[in-house]
Amino acid sequence: MRLLGKEPVDVRVLAAIAAGGAAGALARLAAESLLPAPRGAFPWATFGVNVFGCALIGVLMVLVTEVAARAPRLARPFLGVGVLGGFTTFSTYAVQARDLLTAGAATVAAAYLAGTLAAAVAATWAGMRITRALARR
Repeated sequence: MRLLGKEPVDVRVLAAIAAGGAAGALARLAAESLLPAPRGAFPWATFGVNVFGCALIGVLMVLVTEVAARAPRLARPFLGVGVLGGFTTFSTYAVQARDLLTAGAATVAAAYLAGTLAAAVAATWAGMRITRALARR
């Protein structure tokens, strides 16, 4: 199959991404449903999902690129792009920051924007470091 006249695309890869994305999005929906954020309040569910998802992305990337020499071909598209791509939600992060600003909660919006960014980068780094340390054992 060709998309937009580019190189052929493996339909199995697209199916893996779609299935993983559906699973990740459903997991995120469950988290958001369990911990909804009232108007003007810090959106803890989205924050937690994004930080945890970034930690898992760090773990996964080390596993599929450094540890597992023969990782299944569809592991990265299914888990990385699909599950974790559907689970993490930086588009919702941006919308929620805007909503906090329009609700008059500029301080909360700033804390959410900066805190999510810093925590997500730190979580990715920690996931990678911990996975590498454990893999060396």
